[in-house]
Amino acid sequence: MDAFISGAKAKEARIAKQSKTTEGAAVPWVEKYRPRKVDDIAYQDDVVAVLKKCVSGSDIPNLLFYGPPGTGKTSSALAVCREIFGADGYRGRVLEMNASDERGIQVVRSKIKEFARLAVGTTRSDGKPCPALKIIVLDEADSMTGAAQAALRRTMEKESKTTRFFLICNYISRIIDPLTSRCAKFRFKPLAADVQKRRLSEICQKENVDIADDALDALIRVCEGDLRKSITYLQSAAVSFRGATVQVGDVDRMVGVISDDAVHLLIKACRTGKFENVQTAVESLRRDGFPAYQLLSQVFDIVVVDDELNDDHKAAICDKLGVCEYRLLDGADEFLQLMDLGCTILAQYKTVNA
Repeated sequence: MDAFISGAKAKEARIAKQSKTTEGAAVPWVEKYRPRKVDDIAYQDDVVAVLKKCVSGSDIPNLLFYGPPGTGKTSSALAVCREIFGADGYRGRVLEMNASDERGIQVVRSKIKEFARLAVGTTRSDGKPCPALKIIVLDEADSMTGAAQAALRRTMEKESKTTRFFLICNYISRIIDPLTSRCAKFRFKPLAADVQKRRLSEICQKENVDIADDALDALIRVCEGDLRKSITYLQSAAVSFRGATVQVGDVDRMVGVISDDAVHLLIKACRTGKFENVQTAVESLRRDGFPAYQLLSQVFDIVVVDDELNDDHKAAICDKLGVCEYRLLDGADEFLQLMDLGCTILAQYKTVNA
């Protein structure tokens, strides 16, 4: 009987240990290694210096964070909230909203207004003093409609004694001037390669990821300053190639980088000056399943260093690249856009050879 009971207890312990391990493994590394304090924010030194002064003096204005994705805008806003209100008590004082999902004027009139009117005390859950403020974090605020932004302007003025607004966006030009003038603006820069490499190396060490140095450089280069994307790709590589050293080729296949031979196939077809060759090359790329958006980026890298083309030719091709990229983001057909780009490149090479 004792053996049966001890065996059952051992089994329960194993199940608990396995569930705990599974739970830990299920956490995305982006969330696991998200900065919890303002000091942990990487690279944005000017922003961090100002935010630390705001936190220490509890003198917080309305803030507007703008810049490319994955540079720490949302993490900075949440880190400020944690330092002001404490790690446990900030949830009751902070309203997080994704404006791309809830961007209409009705949300401003109901949800935001109701939260802004709530009264809060001057003591944190751990007993330390804090300002009698609430904070509303509006992520992707540039997706809000014009009417919603106009309604938000009035709410920001009316509730200024008890509520602060943190607006986060990629494009500050899409925020109306009355809102930007009411906020302290901070621009977040794309992270430098050495900063990303240092952070990713720390994660690799903690997670026991074996990745070649040149593969890590390739991963950083593809992500173009987006630390969130690079951490996500690193986790995908760690899962896909567990037990083996991740190489450059593994990274290229995983992130969808097109081989140089495939890209040069299109360029060579354009140099022949024959429409049929361009069509054949585009159809071949399409059959291989290469993403058109990635192809545009790699064609640009080749065109700008091509000595056969002069500045006027490169300008015409780059202009068409921008147009095709915009169309692809709007959902246009990939084959037609690649054909349009191919015909433009073909015409420029014809001009060179004329």
